[in-house]
Amino acid sequence: MDGNIALLALATMGGLGLFFAVFLAFADKKLKVEENPKVQQIYEMIPNANCGACGCAGCYDFAVKVVEGKVPPEGCLVGGADLAVEIGKILGVEVGQATRYVARVLCKGGNLEARRKNVVYEGPQSCATMALVSGGDKLCLYGCLGGGDCVEACQFNAIYMNDNGLPEVIEDLCVGCGMCAKACPRNIIEMHPIERNVFVFCKNQDDPKKARTVCSVACIGCGICARKSEGAIAMENNLAFIKDYDLIDTSKIPFEKCPTKAIHFIGKIKEKETEKIDAA
Repeated sequence: MDGNIALLALATMGGLGLFFAVFLAFADKKLKVEENPKVQQIYEMIPNANCGACGCAGCYDFAVKVVEGKVPPEGCLVGGADLAVEIGKILGVEVGQATRYVARVLCKGGNLEARRKNVVYEGPQSCATMALVSGGDKLCLYGCLGGGDCVEACQFNAIYMNDNGLPEVIEDLCVGCGMCAKACPRNIIEMHPIERNVFVFCKNQDDPKKARTVCSVACIGCGICARKSEGAIAMENNLAFIKDYDLIDTSKIPFEKCPTKAIHFIGKIKEKETEKIDAA
């Protein structure tokens, strides 16, 4: 009797196993979604940095979405223009000229320029922690904290802390992923097209007297640059900011008259403007 029960149990289990195996094989065949071979082709071409700058969950997700047309071929900032062209060839589409972005650190208030607090901060040196707990060692509540969170966030060694306690970007290594900008709690790092060469290197919104007190290179809200820029530069909360880069005419902006040199060029500049600044 016991032997019959055991045989019946084995037969039942075997039958159920066979049934589910056949069912799963059938379901796999009928419900299987064929992967577009272009996805694998593109995925193998991507640098596989998984930096997230493209807005996708990872490099494979980018490959899937670019084939589906949900992200543009030039969406991989790490791969740059050359990769975008190759992806375009696979997809059979023309790829426009990709704009190269680089990180710009819009603060010059380092250890030499920014006034320090009387009480020294001795907690964790992370910018995120300092911003939350005490605001760091400097009196300026808008400038660089100097903890180097941006350096830690960069996967490409394109940013480092210089001797003055400020982050410095290596343009040749920067891929424009924007991770350093996301890591900065003070939002002093912005991503800009590499062609842009005029910036207001300050985020301080204090009144002019206090701004000059906390940092020797802070924007003091005098508005000289804004008045002469014909709409390119505007003032808000005691701070000058570039409102429209398309309207920037460097010949009309009196860089030499900025009391703290908060607004100036970056990189190569015209000889005429160089002479003006040197004379000032």
